[in-house]
Amino acid sequence: MAEIQDSPIGWVARHVRAYVATDGRDGHHRWGVTNLLLTTRGRRTGRLRRTALIYAVDGSRYVVVASGAGEDHHPAWYLNLRADPLVGVQVGAEVFVARAATAVGEERDRLWRVMADLWPDYERYRRKASRTIPVVTLTPQDDEGTAPR
Repeated sequence: MAEIQDSPIGWVARHVRAYVATDGRDGHHRWGVTNLLLTTRGRRTGRLRRTALIYAVDGSRYVVVASGAGEDHHPAWYLNLRADPLVGVQVGAEVFVARAATAVGEERDRLWRVMADLWPDYERYRRKASRTIPVVTLTPQDDEGTAPR
């Protein structure tokens, strides 16, 4: 297994390390919401990158938001999954491969409402950002292929 680099943001990296060390017992439920770990392959370096994200469930898919706290640029993890949509996901102790897709149109609007109800700060981030904040679905894959792990 290739070495995975955790988020360069200190508090996120600590969250990720605790999550991994405890199979999600410390970190899956945090701030009153559920969190997953997302591993992407760096679009320029090819290195594996991991971050923690708030998620919701939509049928058999997981939903995350590329808010970047309302910054005017997309987070690196989102740019990475656009370049390579096969990603690694950890939800609690379960680790699997998923295919990422950016929601569009009515689906995006519906999932945005789900996520903003879950984490109201997303609306504040939306008002702050000069970009449309992407909503991403993560669909577990039966065939693991060559996704990051």
